[in-house]
Amino acid sequence: MKTFPAWFKYLSSIIFAVVSVFFGIGIGSVFIPPDEILSIIFGEIFGLNLPKSITEMLKAIVLNVRLPRALSAFLVGAGLSAGGAVMQSVLANPLASGYTLGVSSGASLGVTIVVFFGVTLSFAEMLTLPIMGFVFGLGSVFIALSVAAKFDRNAGNSAIILIGMVMSLFINAIVTLLMGINREAAKSVIYWQMGSFSGVNMNAVIIIFPITFIIILLLIRYSRAMDIMTFGDEQALSLGVNVKATKILLLTLSAALTGVAVAFVGAIGFIDLIAPHAARKIFCSKHKTVIPMSALMGGGFMVISDLLARTVISPSELPVGAVTAIIGAPVFAYIFLKRSKNHA
Repeated sequence: MKTFPAWFKYLSSIIFAVVSVFFGIGIGSVFIPPDEILSIIFGEIFGLNLPKSITEMLKAIVLNVRLPRALSAFLVGAGLSAGGAVMQSVLANPLASGYTLGVSSGASLGVTIVVFFGVTLSFAEMLTLPIMGFVFGLGSVFIALSVAAKFDRNAGNSAIILIGMVMSLFINAIVTLLMGINREAAKSVIYWQMGSFSGVNMNAVIIIFPITFIIILLLIRYSRAMDIMTFGDEQALSLGVNVKATKILLLTLSAALTGVAVAFVGAIGFIDLIAPHAARKIFCSKHKTVIPMSALMGGGFMVISDLLARTVISPSELPVGAVTAIIGAPVFAYIFLKRSKNHA
């Protein structure tokens, strides 16, 4: 089997990410070629005059609809994938994700409370939904880690995963009960749980970008510690790594990435499983490479998934979570069965 040089793999990943964003902006009910997209974007940034072929309608479509949507999809996919890569490594489980620790379930509870009880934040009314989703998602992780520490002082992987799964089931039961009480409001919660980028604007991008970028940089900074921890907790301790503190920090940062994504666009699954495995398969297992490459590949894949969601049955739209699940479920099954076979 032919092996491509590393520079070619890196370049291909970057090209895939950039091309996917251009596809997300250009393809739709009205096709907009790349040169016109660039003219509109640079014209808006630098105040340049646009060619006569570009109408105000095309400009509005790019700047107000497709550009925010494509950028938010890329950022959400990048954040979920980078967080998934770290969770899989820290918990030594290829099936670990934000769902394993109850991030998505906690965010769902926060959104359900907002919808059912009309909760609003006076200082940021428009951001009530994402803020509540983020706070509850991150809160569920802290509870899971705290409970796991009571049973296992070293914050063992098995204890964290088990408590996280129990937390998810418990929170989902509460959400289901609330939905059963108020069936009208349940429709909004169900649609949110399926995930969609249809209501995202540039304000969301401005919030998501710095949080996602900074957290990913912080995770990359701990690449060496994660590389050492792959050899086992005892080996990591002997090499000077504070395993418990490092695990808690990395899981918290990863959960924050997932919480931000879920809070703005709803629960979107499987992307944080697919991209990290693809990155490890194509590149290597070193976290200094896996984390950024997972982000690039996951971001591109999310943009393509959103493109499919809004064009397959146009003018109607599919939940993007359904698209990622259709693609990701077989991958999840393959990973699980392969892992079971290896253990056997």
